[in-house]
Amino acid sequence: MKSTLTVCLLAMTSLTALSQTDGNTKTPAKPPVKLDLSKRPSDHLMLQVGYSGWAPKPDSVLTKGFSRTLNVQFFFDFPFKADPRYSVGIGLGVGTDNIYLDKTTVDLKGRTQASFRRDTVSRYKRYKLTSVHMEAPLELRYASRPADMNKSFKAAIGLRIGMPWTMYSKAKVDRDLNGLGGYVLKEKDTKYMNSIRALATMRVGYGNVSLFGTYSLTPVFKEGFGPKLSTWTAGVSISGL
Repeated sequence: MKSTLTVCLLAMTSLTALSQTDGNTKTPAKPPVKLDLSKRPSDHLMLQVGYSGWAPKPDSVLTKGFSRTLNVQFFFDFPFKADPRYSVGIGLGVGTDNIYLDKTTVDLKGRTQASFRRDTVSRYKRYKLTSVHMEAPLELRYASRPADMNKSFKAAIGLRIGMPWTMYSKAKVDRDLNGLGGYVLKEKDTKYMNSIRALATMRVGYGNVSLFGTYSLTPVFKEGFGPKLSTWTAGVSISGL
């Protein structure tokens, strides 16, 4: 009897000690998985095509047709070491906006400011105002699969800072005040163009294709030298990152 009791006490003691040891034992944390980013390019070209407009737009300025934007940008991409799903893109590019006017003309060479006026007498096949900027884009990016960007959900927000390169109006005249037509009028001047353009940007997409939108935080013309117009764009972006 005594031997049986002794064996039971020893077994209970062993089980208690074992349970305490197991309770105090911590499962070692798994080391973070290192992603292979060797096939991810560090630079890339981005092409954007979109529909553009002005907002706010005064009643004296009428637009029509497919006003459009074309942006070509070259980026360098810098993934975060702590979390490569996030990265920063820095680049250089050119942005072109073409706004088509309806029964409206623009004078870029006015003595005091750039001005728009309604024209219901002359007939134009096409009348557009084109502005071109040299730009430095900056993006904060997210990619769900940073090691395979071609099969990744992507999103980005950013800012583009631009400086004016040129601005001109171009009209294809069907009939003017004298009954003449079939010729092109072109006027070029940048003196009233805002010296700095800042655009808020965003992109959302999958793989190499995404939808983008921009809104200008600065007006097209300098303060007091033209109507207050801010450019917005919505379109499609094609890019490797």
